[in-house]
Amino acid sequence: MSTATVLDERKGQVVRKGAAPFEIDCNKDSLAGAVSQRACVFCGSRVVLYPIADALHLVHGPIGCAVYTWDIRGALSSGPEIHRLSFSTDLQEMDVIFGGEKKLEAALDELIDRHKPNAAFVYSTCIVGIIGDDLEAVCKKVSKAKGIPVLPVQSEGFKGNKRAGYEAACNALSSLVGTGDTAGISKYSINILGDFNLAGEIWLIREYYERIGIEIVANITGDGRVADIQRAHGASLNVVQCSGATMELANIMKEKYGIPSIRVSYSGVDDMAESLYSVARHFDDPELMEKAKSLVREELGALLPDLKKYREALKGKKAAIYVGGAFKAFSLIKAFRMLDMEVVMVGSQTGTTADYEELEQVTDDGTIIVDDANPLELSAFIKEKDVDVFVGGVKERPIAYKLGVAFCDHNHERKEILAGFTGMLNFAHEVYISVTSPVWKFVPRRASEESAS
Repeated sequence: MSTATVLDERKGQVVRKGAAPFEIDCNKDSLAGAVSQRACVFCGSRVVLYPIADALHLVHGPIGCAVYTWDIRGALSSGPEIHRLSFSTDLQEMDVIFGGEKKLEAALDELIDRHKPNAAFVYSTCIVGIIGDDLEAVCKKVSKAKGIPVLPVQSEGFKGNKRAGYEAACNALSSLVGTGDTAGISKYSINILGDFNLAGEIWLIREYYERIGIEIVANITGDGRVADIQRAHGASLNVVQCSGATMELANIMKEKYGIPSIRVSYSGVDDMAESLYSVARHFDDPELMEKAKSLVREELGALLPDLKKYREALKGKKAAIYVGGAFKAFSLIKAFRMLDMEVVMVGSQTGTTADYEELEQVTDDGTIIVDDANPLELSAFIKEKDVDVFVGGVKERPIAYKLGVAFCDHNHERKEILAGFTGMLNFAHEVYISVTSPVWKFVPRRASEESAS
């Protein structure tokens, strides 16, 4: 199998573990013309804020920006669903010439009167950054008139990539935090940051924490509510998953309110258990820790027998991982190892040097570690490593299927719970039925292997 090649300007962002001392060039703007898998700044802010279900979300820009992010997450709500409506000011040529502030104000007036949201988020897109509409002034005026928070999300696309969108979202959220009443909150209380209730996952995670005696003040942002976020500063601890998306908010809350934070992951058995232990350990309460251990024993007792058949069928199969935030990759590597599978490629859109150094520690020699990849690179790496299953998002799916490789969706559009102990079993089942499907015998690459054998 030939070794894949990359552009000279990209070579510092692709590392093969064991080939040389580890060093990776990352956390930088995408190379022009390389067709990065990243999304834009606006999209980054939208995916963080979208799951707040009782808020209005208005995209100030061309209709295409709203269409691009319509229902962008599989984020379920236990109540209102205003978030799924994806409103837009639909800026046209005349608005670009004369400005869109009046159109924005009129849209907010109409939508707030009609839908009665508890807050409104207004997203600026690239064109707004060009024409210079004063988003903040319009939001302030409407907020005063309507009596609800109307929050500008400064997400025009001139700041690098969607990581800047995460920062814009966290800045908007920080304007809400600290404006609510914190009376009656337990000392054993947390905010869950960075889970977006894909397929209802946050309901499962909340249940785990509540079973060990922890109160959840606010979901930020899965199945989120404006009032809960407003009183989130009353929690004793921020528990942060998908740290690239919401770590900035945790940092702001630590600086303003003194709330400590811990990073966790709810993917895979080891990390799910450790997320419970970490919270119990933070509160230094033996009863909480014993309840956490009892929960883990109970869940593992039900899970492990069911995993056995999947491990036997998948042993030795090869997996490739390409995700948005690098933190998810750590859990996926552990999950594949629990299935006796080998991870031969791993990468992310927004990983930091520290993220990649940690990935280097948990991967095997020869593993390709890549930052901000493009379709041609991913295709070449999958073919070089003869991958059996590729884990990614909606933009990676066509790459896998065109190459005749099984695919597992681990992105924000999915409808299957992959978090927690329940999620590990679902993940194993999805990988199993994808990898062992007889359809792969008929694609050109696999067909040639079948005939040769």
